[in-house]
Amino acid sequence: MITRKERQASPLLDDYPIIYETDVAWGEMDAFQHVNNVVYFRYFESARLKYFERTSMLQEMEETGVGPILHSIGCRFRFPLTYPDRIQVGVRVLTLGEDRLTLHHRVVSERHQRIAAEGEGIVVMYDYRNNRKARLSLTLRSAIAELEGW
Repeated sequence: MITRKERQASPLLDDYPIIYETDVAWGEMDAFQHVNNVVYFRYFESARLKYFERTSMLQEMEETGVGPILHSIGCRFRFPLTYPDRIQVGVRVLTLGEDRLTLHHRVVSERHQRIAAEGEGIVVMYDYRNNRKARLSLTLRSAIAELEGW
């Protein structure tokens, strides 16, 4: 994982504070000779987890039992990825609610210097000990605001 200040990322990711990089694997392609649609959600997930790690969300979850749970997610496929390629996946927070955040993901092909996919996901804070929604803590709000440069 790299941050906005540490990276040499595509200019298509200038607004994303966290960038996850990975190679496209041969086995991610399907019978139509491009990366299968399900794989993009794994790319989003990997970037999202890097974001959570950077904001100490997972550490807070260990301490309090309150952590993220994916409410919903969507993807717009813009350009088919194929092997070989290396991708950069940017993630940023669009909105913060009382108990949720909306994330935007962008996948960029290094080989083609194009956006391959974009998606939005809603993550709800969940109290895993009591099985109910929970508030987004002030600590997490501050960490997100700092990372986003708000």
